[in-house]
Amino acid sequence: MSLFDLTGKVAVVTGSTRGIGEAIVHRMAEQGAKVVVSSRKADACEKVAADINAKHDGAAIAVPCNISEKADLQRLVDTANETFGKIDILVCNAAVNPYFGPSKDIPDEAFDKIMDVNVRSNHWLCHMVLPQMVERKDGAVIIVSSIGGLKGSPILGAYCLSKAADFQLARNLAVEFGEHNIRANCIAPGLIKTDFARALWEDPDILKRSTADAPLKRIGLPDEIAGAAVFLASPAGAFMTGQSVVVDGGATIA
Repeated sequence: MSLFDLTGKVAVVTGSTRGIGEAIVHRMAEQGAKVVVSSRKADACEKVAADINAKHDGAAIAVPCNISEKADLQRLVDTANETFGKIDILVCNAAVNPYFGPSKDIPDEAFDKIMDVNVRSNHWLCHMVLPQMVERKDGAVIIVSSIGGLKGSPILGAYCLSKAADFQLARNLAVEFGEHNIRANCIAPGLIKTDFARALWEDPDILKRSTADAPLKRIGLPDEIAGAAVFLASPAGAFMTGQSVVVDGGATIA
């Protein structure tokens, strides 16, 4: 058996119709997992699920979900359980950032939205899934954070604050549920070529400045984050918990 084999596992991945989340569902399905594709837009979910099923018949279902709504999250979990019988892997990937600028100017509603979606929704979803993992004595929780949670920022203060909280959420879950053979880890991507970060890579000059100090001198690709997710979900990552895997081309160490 491959150390990265996910045969027989079921993964729920939020924000999985584009970018990092889409790469994760494709790569987990490639390794044998059944995957639940989820984002706010039903048509986008259906498209990604259809693309996966064209290669791996019956491997994917589409479940639209607004993660800021607790009832929607419960429906996501219930549908996954009804369809596949269980959830072995939870990937909290969906996030928002409605504000760019100094923290002193952020409107209260923008601050609340960032914390609600990026932190509270992850907390809700994890605790909707964890009881069945406890019962089976097996499970992997992966939270996609950001290197923004490791550094200060003059324009992304609240977003970075939320991502730092996600690191702590994973650590707390690791401590609370480790005795049940449940692992919780974060991935901290650097600059990745996604729509979410388009403003930082679409213009060649901005991209050059954005990557100038990183040892690899380039932007990352969604698949390069998906590989880390597969590792954390698979037997290869069975002894890792409470950690933050930084995948940033070296940006944080240079």
